[in-house]
Amino acid sequence: MFTRRDMALGAVALAATASVGLGALRWGNARATGAKGEFEVVKSPEEWRKLLTADQFAVLREEATERAFTSKLNDEKREGTFTCAGCDLPLFVSKTKFESGTGWPSFYAPIENAVGTGKDYAYGMVREEVHCRRCGGHLGHVFDDGPKPTGLRYCINGVALKFIPA
Repeated sequence: MFTRRDMALGAVALAATASVGLGALRWGNARATGAKGEFEVVKSPEEWRKLLTADQFAVLREEATERAFTSKLNDEKREGTFTCAGCDLPLFVSKTKFESGTGWPSFYAPIENAVGTGKDYAYGMVREEVHCRRCGGHLGHVFDDGPKPTGLRYCINGVALKFIPA
């Protein structure tokens, strides 16, 4: 016969097991599958740390996500080009940027041949990860809830970008 205490302890154990399982999915997949392969720009973690800020390194090299509504680039309205903060490859032009209300810079299309994608299984869900084609840096994710003409929303970490005004 089970007591309330036994049931409570069982629930705690089940929650802990589920938490560890989800953590293993995230940490066991240090890079999203699309970012594996050969890239034109290759650096050691130490070289990237010297080149990038701590926040840029966390996003571009460790696939972290910046907090929503913290990037100045979310409110950037000028004409220009958004480049990779890691290798300066032009990624998006300002005419494809739109206000998604999500708190991250959003675009409906990248520059042709600028980004790669792959499956991201972190946090127990499947998303389409977006990375820089040249250095493999993690940029964000792409979703199918964007505006015309593509219907896509490239939800990009502002810290992964630099803005070059026209």
